[in-house]
Amino acid sequence: MNRLLPAVLLLLVNAIVFEPATLSAADSVLPNVVILYADDMGYGDLGANNPDSKIPTPQLDRLASEGTRFTDAHSSSGVCTPSRYALLHGRYHWRKFHGIVQSFDQPILDAERTTLAELLRGRGYATAAFGKWHLGWDWEAIRRAGATPRVEGRNKIFASADFDWRRRIPGGPLAHGFDRYLGDDVPNFPPYAWFEDDRIPVPPTLQLVTTGEPPEGNWECRPGPMVHGWDFHAVMPTLTDRAVAWIEQQRSDRPFFLYFPFTSPHAPILPTDAFAGRSAAGPYGDFMAQTDDTVGRVLDALERGGFADDTLVIFTSDNGPERYAYERTRAFGHRSMGPLRGLKRDLWEGGHRVPMIVRWPGRVAAGTVADGLLSQVDLYATIAAAVGAEIPVGSAEDSLDQLAWFEGKAPSARREIVHNTHADGYALRQDDWILIDAPSGGISEIPAWYRDAEGIPTPDHPGELYDLRTDPGERDNRIASETARAAAMKQRLDGLLGR
Repeated sequence: MNRLLPAVLLLLVNAIVFEPATLSAADSVLPNVVILYADDMGYGDLGANNPDSKIPTPQLDRLASEGTRFTDAHSSSGVCTPSRYALLHGRYHWRKFHGIVQSFDQPILDAERTTLAELLRGRGYATAAFGKWHLGWDWEAIRRAGATPRVEGRNKIFASADFDWRRRIPGGPLAHGFDRYLGDDVPNFPPYAWFEDDRIPVPPTLQLVTTGEPPEGNWECRPGPMVHGWDFHAVMPTLTDRAVAWIEQQRSDRPFFLYFPFTSPHAPILPTDAFAGRSAAGPYGDFMAQTDDTVGRVLDALERGGFADDTLVIFTSDNGPERYAYERTRAFGHRSMGPLRGLKRDLWEGGHRVPMIVRWPGRVAAGTVADGLLSQVDLYATIAAAVGAEIPVGSAEDSLDQLAWFEGKAPSARREIVHNTHADGYALRQDDWILIDAPSGGISEIPAWYRDAEGIPTPDHPGELYDLRTDPGERDNRIASETARAAAMKQRLDGLLGR
Protein backbone atom coordinates (compact mmCIF):
# COMPACT_ATOMS: atom_id res chain seq x y z
CA MET A 1 0.00 0.00 0.00
CA ASN A 2 2.81 2.40 0.91
CA ARG A 3 4.55 1.62 -2.37
CA LEU A 4 1.39 2.71 -4.27
CA LEU A 5 1.17 6.07 -2.50
CA PRO A 6 3.82 7.90 -4.57
CA ALA A 7 2.15 6.81 -7.80
CA VAL A 8 -1.23 7.98 -6.58
CA LEU A 9 0.22 11.30 -5.48
CA LEU A 10 1.92 11.69 -8.86
CA LEU A 11 -1.38 11.18 -10.67
CA LEU A 12 -3.04 13.78 -8.46
CA VAL A 13 -0.23 16.27 -9.02
CA ASN A 14 -0.35 15.75 -12.77
CA ALA A 15 -4.10 16.32 -12.75
CA ILE A 16 -3.58 19.62 -10.96
CA VAL A 17 -0.56 20.78 -12.96
CA PHE A 18 -1.98 20.06 -16.38
CA GLU A 19 -5.53 21.31 -15.81
CA PRO A 20 -5.71 24.45 -17.99
CA ALA A 21 -6.48 27.71 -16.23
CA THR A 22 -8.85 28.72 -19.04
CA LEU A 23 -10.53 26.51 -21.57
CA SER A 24 -10.01 26.99 -25.29
CA ALA A 25 -12.94 27.88 -27.54
CA ALA A 26 -13.06 24.30 -28.73
CA ASP A 27 -13.32 22.85 -25.20
CA SER A 28 -15.46 25.45 -23.44
CA VAL A 29 -19.23 25.74 -23.48
CA LEU A 30 -20.15 26.64 -27.04
CA PRO A 31 -21.64 30.12 -27.46
CA ASN A 32 -24.97 30.68 -29.11
CA VAL A 33 -24.67 32.71 -32.31
CA VAL A 34 -27.23 35.28 -33.48
CA ILE A 35 -26.85 37.24 -36.73
CA LEU A 36 -29.30 40.13 -37.19
CA TYR A 37 -29.11 41.25 -40.82
CA ALA A 38 -30.90 44.47 -41.79
CA ASP A 39 -31.89 45.11 -45.40
CA ASP A 40 -30.90 48.37 -47.13
CA MET A 41 -29.95 50.09 -43.87
CA GLY A 42 -27.38 52.82 -44.33
CA TYR A 43 -24.29 53.56 -42.27
CA GLY A 44 -25.89 56.80 -41.05
CA ASP A 45 -29.18 55.19 -40.00
CA LEU A 46 -27.49 53.89 -36.86
CA GLY A 47 -27.68 56.60 -34.23
CA ALA A 48 -24.32 55.60 -32.74
CA ASN A 49 -22.73 56.27 -36.16
CA ASN A 50 -24.57 59.52 -36.86
CA PRO A 51 -25.02 62.18 -34.15
CA ASP A 52 -27.29 64.13 -36.52
CA SER A 53 -29.64 61.21 -37.21
CA LYS A 54 -33.37 61.94 -37.32
CA ILE A 55 -34.16 58.30 -36.49
CA PRO A 56 -34.15 57.01 -32.91
CA THR A 57 -32.28 53.71 -32.57
CA PRO A 58 -32.16 53.16 -28.78
CA GLN A 59 -31.93 49.35 -29.00
CA LEU A 60 -29.06 49.37 -31.47
CA ASP A 61 -27.33 52.09 -29.49
CA ARG A 62 -27.75 49.89 -26.42
CA LEU A 63 -26.22 46.97 -28.31
CA ALA A 64 -23.28 49.18 -29.28
CA SER A 65 -22.81 50.23 -25.64
CA GLU A 66 -22.69 46.56 -24.64
CA GLY A 67 -20.30 45.51 -27.41
CA THR A 68 -17.95 46.81 -30.07
CA ARG A 69 -19.00 49.06 -32.94
CA PHE A 70 -16.99 48.65 -36.14
CA THR A 71 -16.73 51.80 -38.23
CA ASP A 72 -15.09 50.34 -41.34
CA ALA A 73 -17.14 47.18 -41.97
CA HIS A 74 -18.29 46.16 -45.45
CA SER A 75 -20.80 43.95 -47.19
CA SER A 76 -19.43 41.96 -50.11
CA SER A 77 -21.69 43.72 -52.62
CA GLY A 78 -23.79 46.84 -53.00
CA VAL A 79 -26.88 44.64 -53.49
CA CYS A 80 -28.48 41.95 -51.39
CA THR A 81 -28.25 38.42 -52.86
CA PRO A 82 -24.46 38.55 -53.37
CA SER A 83 -23.89 39.85 -49.83
CA ARG A 84 -25.96 37.01 -48.36
CA TYR A 85 -24.07 34.44 -50.42
CA ALA A 86 -20.75 35.89 -49.24
CA LEU A 87 -21.77 35.97 -45.57
CA LEU A 88 -23.04 32.37 -45.51
CA HIS A 89 -20.19 30.96 -47.60
CA GLY A 90 -17.27 33.13 -46.41
CA ARG A 91 -16.49 33.74 -50.07
CA TYR A 92 -16.50 36.80 -52.32
CA HIS A 93 -19.64 36.71 -54.43
CA TRP A 94 -17.83 37.96 -57.55
CA ARG A 95 -16.02 34.66 -57.85
CA LYS A 96 -19.35 33.27 -59.08
CA PHE A 97 -21.90 36.01 -59.91
CA HIS A 98 -22.85 39.66 -59.47
CA GLY A 99 -26.59 40.31 -59.61
CA ILE A 100 -29.54 39.39 -57.46
CA VAL A 101 -31.72 36.28 -57.67
CA GLN A 102 -34.83 37.38 -59.53
CA SER A 103 -38.38 36.16 -58.95
CA PHE A 104 -38.63 32.37 -59.36
CA ASP A 105 -34.90 31.97 -60.04
CA GLN A 106 -33.03 28.80 -59.09
CA PRO A 107 -30.81 28.51 -55.95
CA ILE A 108 -27.45 30.31 -55.98
CA LEU A 109 -25.69 28.75 -52.95
CA ASP A 110 -23.04 26.11 -53.71
CA ALA A 111 -23.80 22.51 -52.82
CA GLU A 112 -20.08 21.69 -52.81
CA ARG A 113 -19.29 24.41 -50.25
CA THR A 114 -20.30 24.43 -46.62
CA THR A 115 -22.52 27.23 -45.36
CA LEU A 116 -22.11 28.76 -41.93
CA ALA A 117 -25.29 26.97 -40.84
CA GLU A 118 -23.92 23.60 -41.97
CA LEU A 119 -20.66 24.29 -40.15
CA LEU A 120 -22.47 25.08 -36.90
CA ARG A 121 -24.92 22.21 -37.20
CA GLY A 122 -21.88 19.96 -37.50
CA ARG A 123 -20.86 21.24 -34.05
CA GLY A 124 -24.23 20.24 -32.61
CA TYR A 125 -26.08 23.55 -33.03
CA ALA A 126 -29.80 23.94 -33.47
CA THR A 127 -30.17 26.22 -36.50
CA ALA A 128 -32.97 28.44 -37.76
CA ALA A 129 -33.50 31.23 -40.27
CA PHE A 130 -36.38 33.69 -40.17
CA GLY A 131 -36.90 36.39 -42.77
CA LYS A 132 -35.62 37.31 -46.20
CA TRP A 133 -33.89 34.38 -47.91
CA HIS A 134 -33.36 35.76 -51.45
CA LEU A 135 -30.93 33.00 -52.43
CA GLY A 136 -33.27 31.07 -54.69
CA TRP A 137 -35.41 27.93 -54.57
CA ASP A 138 -35.80 25.00 -56.97
CA TRP A 139 -39.05 26.24 -58.48
CA GLU A 140 -38.75 23.75 -61.33
CA ALA A 141 -39.57 20.99 -58.84
CA ILE A 142 -43.11 22.30 -58.34
CA ARG A 143 -43.80 24.03 -61.66
CA ARG A 144 -46.59 22.32 -63.55
CA ALA A 145 -45.78 20.82 -66.94
CA GLY A 146 -46.28 23.35 -69.69
CA ALA A 147 -46.47 26.37 -67.38
CA THR A 148 -44.65 29.23 -69.08
CA PRO A 149 -44.10 32.67 -67.55
CA ARG A 150 -44.70 35.98 -69.21
CA VAL A 151 -41.41 37.90 -69.24
CA GLU A 152 -41.36 41.64 -68.57
CA GLY A 153 -37.83 42.95 -68.32
CA ARG A 154 -36.14 40.93 -65.56
CA ASN A 155 -39.45 39.67 -64.22
CA LYS A 156 -40.82 36.20 -64.86
CA ILE A 157 -44.54 36.56 -64.21
CA PHE A 158 -46.26 33.30 -63.32
CA ALA A 159 -49.87 32.65 -62.42
CA SER A 160 -50.83 30.93 -59.17
CA ALA A 161 -52.06 27.90 -61.12
CA ASP A 162 -48.60 27.39 -62.67
CA PHE A 163 -47.31 25.62 -59.54
CA ASP A 164 -48.31 22.60 -57.49
CA TRP A 165 -48.20 24.25 -54.07
CA ARG A 166 -48.79 20.95 -52.29
CA ARG A 167 -45.23 19.81 -53.01
CA ARG A 168 -41.99 20.56 -51.15
CA ILE A 169 -39.73 23.22 -52.65
CA PRO A 170 -36.09 22.04 -52.63
CA GLY A 171 -32.98 24.20 -52.56
CA GLY A 172 -33.93 26.60 -49.77
CA PRO A 173 -32.67 27.03 -46.20
CA LEU A 174 -33.29 23.40 -45.18
CA ALA A 175 -30.98 22.28 -48.00
CA HIS A 176 -28.16 24.43 -46.61
CA GLY A 177 -27.94 23.67 -42.91
CA PHE A 178 -31.02 25.20 -41.33
CA ASP A 179 -33.39 23.06 -39.27
CA ARG A 180 -36.21 25.59 -39.48
CA TYR A 181 -37.23 28.45 -41.73
CA LEU A 182 -40.08 30.91 -41.78
CA GLY A 183 -40.15 33.81 -44.17
CA ASP A 184 -41.63 35.43 -47.23
CA ASP A 185 -38.42 34.87 -49.25
CA VAL A 186 -38.29 38.47 -50.61
CA PRO A 187 -40.76 41.07 -49.32
CA ASN A 188 -41.48 42.69 -52.72
CA PHE A 189 -41.20 39.57 -54.92
CA PRO A 190 -43.87 36.95 -55.53
CA PRO A 191 -45.13 34.62 -54.30
CA TYR A 192 -46.58 36.71 -51.51
CA ALA A 193 -47.02 33.89 -49.02
CA TRP A 194 -45.40 32.36 -45.96
CA PHE A 195 -42.70 29.78 -46.54
CA GLU A 196 -42.63 27.29 -43.66
CA ASP A 197 -39.44 25.21 -43.86
CA ASP A 198 -39.63 23.90 -47.46
CA ARG A 199 -43.35 24.31 -48.11
CA ILE A 200 -45.92 27.03 -48.66
CA PRO A 201 -48.70 25.75 -46.39
CA VAL A 202 -51.30 28.32 -47.50
CA PRO A 203 -51.12 28.46 -51.31
CA PRO A 204 -51.48 31.73 -53.19
CA THR A 205 -54.73 31.89 -55.12
CA LEU A 206 -54.74 35.52 -56.21
CA GLN A 207 -52.60 37.58 -58.57
CA LEU A 208 -51.07 40.85 -57.36
CA VAL A 209 -51.01 43.51 -60.07
CA THR A 210 -48.93 46.62 -59.47
CA THR A 211 -48.78 49.94 -61.25
CA GLY A 212 -46.29 52.72 -60.74
CA GLU A 213 -43.98 53.44 -57.84
CA PRO A 214 -44.98 55.85 -55.06
CA PRO A 215 -42.52 58.26 -53.41
CA GLU A 216 -40.09 56.90 -50.81
CA GLY A 217 -40.27 53.48 -52.45
CA ASN A 218 -43.23 52.51 -50.31
CA TRP A 219 -44.37 49.80 -52.71
CA GLU A 220 -41.99 48.43 -55.38
CA CYS A 221 -43.83 45.09 -55.37
CA ARG A 222 -43.59 42.97 -58.49
CA PRO A 223 -46.71 41.31 -59.90
CA GLY A 224 -47.36 37.64 -59.22
CA PRO A 225 -49.14 35.04 -57.08
CA MET A 226 -50.43 36.18 -53.69
CA VAL A 227 -52.23 34.57 -50.75
CA HIS A 228 -55.73 35.84 -50.12
CA GLY A 229 -55.58 38.48 -47.40
CA TRP A 230 -51.79 38.88 -47.53
CA ASP A 231 -50.84 41.76 -45.23
CA PHE A 232 -47.55 43.45 -46.08
CA HIS A 233 -47.64 45.38 -42.80
CA ALA A 234 -47.65 42.11 -40.84
CA VAL A 235 -44.43 40.69 -42.31
CA MET A 236 -41.85 42.12 -39.90
CA PRO A 237 -44.05 41.72 -36.80
CA THR A 238 -44.72 38.08 -37.69
CA LEU A 239 -41.05 37.33 -38.32
CA THR A 240 -40.10 39.00 -35.05
CA ASP A 241 -42.72 37.02 -33.12
CA ARG A 242 -41.48 33.75 -34.60
CA ALA A 243 -37.80 34.51 -33.98
CA VAL A 244 -38.55 35.41 -30.36
CA ALA A 245 -40.68 32.29 -29.91
CA TRP A 246 -37.90 30.11 -31.33
CA ILE A 247 -35.39 31.58 -28.88
CA GLU A 248 -37.82 30.86 -26.05
CA GLN A 249 -37.95 27.20 -27.14
CA GLN A 250 -34.17 26.71 -26.92
CA ARG A 251 -32.47 24.79 -24.12
CA SER A 252 -29.37 25.68 -22.16
CA ASP A 253 -27.81 22.27 -22.89
CA ARG A 254 -27.66 22.77 -26.68
CA PRO A 255 -26.17 25.80 -28.48
CA PHE A 256 -28.21 27.51 -31.19
CA PHE A 257 -27.61 29.58 -34.31
CA LEU A 258 -30.23 32.15 -35.30
CA TYR A 259 -29.88 33.82 -38.70
CA PHE A 260 -32.47 36.61 -38.80
CA PRO A 261 -32.30 38.50 -42.11
CA PHE A 262 -34.83 41.31 -41.73
CA THR A 263 -37.16 42.42 -44.51
CA SER A 264 -36.74 45.98 -43.23
CA PRO A 265 -36.08 48.80 -43.82
CA HIS A 266 -36.27 47.53 -47.44
CA ALA A 267 -39.34 48.30 -49.54
CA PRO A 268 -42.25 47.94 -49.27
CA ILE A 269 -41.75 50.60 -46.61
CA LEU A 270 -44.85 50.03 -44.53
CA PRO A 271 -44.31 50.63 -40.79
CA THR A 272 -47.10 49.51 -38.51
CA ASP A 273 -49.36 52.08 -36.85
CA ALA A 274 -47.43 51.73 -33.59
CA PHE A 275 -44.37 53.27 -35.27
CA ALA A 276 -46.05 55.92 -37.42
CA GLY A 277 -44.42 59.26 -36.61
CA ARG A 278 -41.81 57.63 -34.37
CA SER A 279 -38.99 59.30 -36.33
CA ALA A 280 -38.41 62.69 -37.93
CA ALA A 281 -37.43 61.08 -41.26
CA GLY A 282 -40.74 60.07 -42.82
CA PRO A 283 -42.05 56.53 -43.44
CA TYR A 284 -38.56 55.16 -43.94
CA GLY A 285 -37.44 56.58 -40.62
CA ASP A 286 -40.47 55.07 -38.92
CA PHE A 287 -39.75 51.68 -40.51
CA MET A 288 -36.15 51.97 -39.35
CA ALA A 289 -37.42 52.69 -35.83
CA GLN A 290 -39.51 49.52 -36.08
CA THR A 291 -36.38 47.65 -37.18
CA ASP A 292 -34.61 48.92 -34.10
CA ASP A 293 -37.48 47.69 -31.95
CA THR A 294 -37.13 44.21 -33.46
CA VAL A 295 -33.49 44.16 -32.35
CA GLY A 296 -34.62 45.05 -28.84
CA ARG A 297 -37.17 42.26 -28.77
CA VAL A 298 -34.53 39.70 -29.77
CA LEU A 299 -32.10 41.00 -27.14
CA ASP A 300 -34.84 40.87 -24.49
CA ALA A 301 -35.68 37.27 -25.46
CA LEU A 302 -32.04 36.30 -25.02
CA GLU A 303 -32.04 37.96 -21.60
CA ARG A 304 -35.26 36.29 -20.46
CA GLY A 305 -33.97 32.88 -21.52
CA GLY A 306 -30.72 33.31 -19.63
CA PHE A 307 -28.77 33.22 -22.92
CA ALA A 308 -27.43 36.77 -23.11
CA ASP A 309 -24.06 36.12 -21.44
CA ASP A 310 -23.39 33.07 -23.61
CA THR A 311 -24.42 34.50 -26.98
CA LEU A 312 -22.36 36.11 -29.73
CA VAL A 313 -24.67 38.70 -31.31
CA ILE A 314 -23.74 40.30 -34.64
CA PHE A 315 -25.77 43.10 -36.19
CA THR A 316 -25.09 44.45 -39.68
CA SER A 317 -26.74 45.27 -43.03
CA ASP A 318 -26.56 43.73 -46.49
CA ASN A 319 -25.68 46.98 -48.32
CA GLY A 320 -26.23 50.71 -48.23
CA PRO A 321 -29.50 52.66 -48.48
CA GLU A 322 -31.73 52.84 -51.55
CA ARG A 323 -31.66 55.65 -54.11
CA TYR A 324 -34.48 57.65 -52.48
CA ALA A 325 -32.10 58.37 -49.60
CA TYR A 326 -31.03 61.45 -51.59
CA GLU A 327 -34.52 62.95 -51.39
CA ARG A 328 -34.63 62.08 -47.69
CA THR A 329 -31.74 64.45 -47.06
CA ARG A 330 -33.70 67.29 -48.63
CA ALA A 331 -37.10 66.48 -47.15
CA PHE A 332 -36.00 65.60 -43.61
CA GLY A 333 -32.33 66.48 -43.21
CA HIS A 334 -31.49 62.84 -42.51
CA ARG A 335 -28.43 61.29 -44.15
CA SER A 336 -28.86 57.54 -44.36
CA MET A 337 -25.36 57.31 -45.85
CA GLY A 338 -23.91 59.42 -43.04
CA PRO A 339 -20.70 61.18 -44.12
CA LEU A 340 -20.13 58.72 -46.96
CA ARG A 341 -20.58 59.16 -50.70
CA GLY A 342 -22.92 56.91 -52.64
CA LEU A 343 -25.80 54.54 -52.02
CA LYS A 344 -26.86 50.96 -52.65
CA ARG A 345 -25.26 49.52 -55.86
CA ASP A 346 -22.37 52.02 -55.80
CA LEU A 347 -18.66 51.28 -55.49
CA TRP A 348 -18.36 54.40 -53.39
CA GLU A 349 -18.31 53.74 -49.65
CA GLY A 350 -21.99 54.45 -49.10
CA GLY A 351 -22.88 51.40 -51.19
CA HIS A 352 -21.13 48.83 -49.02
CA ARG A 353 -19.78 50.35 -45.79
CA VAL A 354 -22.45 49.26 -43.36
CA PRO A 355 -23.30 49.35 -39.65
CA MET A 356 -21.65 46.55 -37.68
CA ILE A 357 -21.97 45.79 -33.97
CA VAL A 358 -20.66 42.71 -32.14
CA ARG A 359 -21.62 41.78 -28.58
CA TRP A 360 -20.24 38.82 -26.66
CA PRO A 361 -20.08 39.48 -22.89
CA GLY A 362 -16.74 38.64 -21.37
CA ARG A 363 -15.09 38.14 -24.77
CA VAL A 364 -15.81 41.33 -26.74
CA ALA A 365 -15.20 44.58 -24.89
CA ALA A 366 -18.28 46.68 -24.14
CA GLY A 367 -18.62 50.27 -25.27
CA THR A 368 -15.65 50.21 -27.64
CA VAL A 369 -15.16 51.42 -31.19
CA ALA A 370 -12.94 49.58 -33.70
CA ASP A 371 -11.74 51.43 -36.78
CA GLY A 372 -9.93 48.59 -38.58
CA LEU A 373 -11.01 46.99 -41.84
CA LEU A 374 -13.66 44.26 -41.67
CA SER A 375 -15.60 42.34 -44.31
CA GLN A 376 -18.74 40.29 -43.79
CA VAL A 377 -16.94 37.38 -45.46
CA ASP A 378 -14.79 37.29 -42.29
CA LEU A 379 -17.73 36.31 -40.10
CA TYR A 380 -17.51 32.67 -41.25
CA ALA A 381 -13.91 32.06 -40.14
CA THR A 382 -14.33 34.19 -37.02
CA ILE A 383 -17.38 32.26 -35.86
CA ALA A 384 -15.65 28.98 -36.74
CA ALA A 385 -12.77 29.99 -34.45
CA ALA A 386 -15.17 31.04 -31.70
CA VAL A 387 -16.82 27.60 -31.65
CA GLY A 388 -13.69 25.56 -32.38
CA ALA A 389 -14.91 24.31 -35.75
CA GLU A 390 -12.56 23.26 -38.52
CA ILE A 391 -13.43 24.82 -41.87
CA PRO A 392 -13.77 22.12 -44.55
CA VAL A 393 -11.31 22.22 -47.42
CA GLY A 394 -12.77 24.18 -50.31
CA SER A 395 -15.01 26.40 -48.17
CA ALA A 396 -14.69 30.00 -46.94
CA GLU A 397 -11.50 30.68 -48.90
CA ASP A 398 -11.83 34.47 -48.55
CA SER A 399 -12.76 34.55 -44.87
CA LEU A 400 -10.23 35.78 -42.30
CA ASP A 401 -10.35 34.82 -38.63
CA GLN A 402 -10.91 38.08 -36.75
CA LEU A 403 -11.56 36.56 -33.32
CA ALA A 404 -8.35 37.94 -31.78
CA TRP A 405 -9.33 41.43 -32.98
CA PHE A 406 -12.87 41.04 -31.66
CA GLU A 407 -11.38 40.12 -28.29
CA GLY A 408 -8.99 43.09 -28.31
CA LYS A 409 -5.86 40.93 -28.52
CA ALA A 410 -4.66 41.95 -32.01
CA PRO A 411 -5.40 44.43 -34.81
CA SER A 412 -7.58 43.51 -37.75
CA ALA A 413 -6.21 40.66 -39.84
CA ARG A 414 -7.55 42.31 -43.00
CA ARG A 415 -5.57 44.83 -45.05
CA GLU A 416 -7.55 44.79 -48.29
CA ILE A 417 -11.00 44.10 -49.76
CA VAL A 418 -12.15 43.69 -53.36
CA HIS A 419 -15.41 45.62 -53.76
CA ASN A 420 -17.86 44.80 -56.52
CA THR A 421 -21.51 45.09 -57.44
CA HIS A 422 -21.70 44.81 -61.22
CA ALA A 423 -19.55 42.83 -63.65
CA ASP A 424 -18.04 45.93 -65.26
CA GLY A 425 -16.67 47.60 -62.14
CA TYR A 426 -14.40 46.71 -59.24
CA ALA A 427 -12.63 48.59 -56.48
CA LEU A 428 -9.68 47.65 -54.30
CA ARG A 429 -9.38 48.82 -50.74
CA GLN A 430 -5.86 48.74 -49.26
CA ASP A 431 -5.53 50.11 -45.74
CA ASP A 432 -6.86 53.69 -45.99
CA TRP A 433 -6.79 53.88 -49.79
CA ILE A 434 -9.40 52.84 -52.31
CA LEU A 435 -8.95 52.51 -56.06
CA ILE A 436 -12.13 52.47 -58.13
CA ASP A 437 -11.41 50.69 -61.39
CA ALA A 438 -14.62 51.54 -63.24
CA PRO A 439 -16.05 54.31 -65.42
CA SER A 440 -17.56 55.70 -62.20
CA GLY A 441 -17.93 54.70 -58.57
CA GLY A 442 -21.65 55.41 -58.85
CA ILE A 443 -24.39 53.39 -60.47
CA SER A 444 -27.35 55.32 -59.08
CA GLU A 445 -27.77 58.75 -60.64
CA ILE A 446 -26.92 61.58 -58.25
CA PRO A 447 -29.51 64.39 -58.47
CA ALA A 448 -28.00 67.66 -59.65
CA TRP A 449 -29.29 69.53 -56.60
CA TYR A 450 -27.59 67.03 -54.30
CA ARG A 451 -24.33 67.17 -56.24
CA ASP A 452 -24.31 70.96 -56.00
CA ALA A 453 -25.28 71.05 -52.32
CA GLU A 454 -22.62 68.48 -51.38
CA GLY A 455 -19.88 69.88 -53.59
CA ILE A 456 -19.42 66.56 -55.37
CA PRO A 457 -17.01 67.06 -58.26
CA THR A 458 -17.73 65.92 -61.79
CA PRO A 459 -15.31 63.10 -62.68
CA ASP A 460 -12.53 64.34 -64.94
CA HIS A 461 -10.25 61.28 -64.98
CA PRO A 462 -10.78 57.61 -65.80
CA GLY A 463 -10.78 55.84 -62.46
CA GLU A 464 -10.81 57.19 -58.93
CA LEU A 465 -8.37 57.03 -56.00
CA TYR A 466 -9.15 58.31 -52.51
CA ASP A 467 -7.42 58.48 -49.14
CA LEU A 468 -10.33 57.57 -46.87
CA ARG A 469 -8.43 58.50 -43.73
CA THR A 470 -8.56 62.19 -44.68
CA ASP A 471 -11.38 62.06 -47.24
CA PRO A 472 -14.14 59.63 -46.15
CA GLY A 473 -16.63 61.45 -48.38
CA GLU A 474 -14.52 60.67 -51.48
CA ARG A 475 -14.34 64.18 -52.87
CA ASP A 476 -10.60 64.55 -53.62
CA ASN A 477 -9.75 62.20 -56.48
CA ARG A 478 -5.97 61.53 -56.27
CA ILE A 479 -5.74 59.34 -59.37
CA ALA A 480 -3.70 61.96 -61.27
CA SER A 481 -1.32 62.90 -58.43
CA GLU A 482 -0.73 59.40 -56.96
CA THR A 483 0.09 57.63 -60.21
CA ALA A 484 2.54 55.12 -58.73
CA ARG A 485 0.12 54.08 -55.99
CA ALA A 486 -2.74 53.84 -58.47
CA ALA A 487 -0.66 51.68 -60.82
CA ALA A 488 0.43 49.34 -58.02
CA MET A 489 -3.13 48.95 -56.76
CA LYS A 490 -4.39 48.34 -60.29
CA GLN A 491 -1.78 45.62 -60.74
CA ARG A 492 -2.76 44.04 -57.45
CA LEU A 493 -6.46 44.14 -58.32
CA ASP A 494 -5.83 42.57 -61.72
CA GLY A 495 -3.86 39.81 -60.02
CA LEU A 496 -6.63 39.10 -57.52
CA LEU A 497 -9.17 38.97 -60.33
CA GLY A 498 -6.94 36.82 -62.54
CA ARG A 499 -7.03 39.20 -65.44
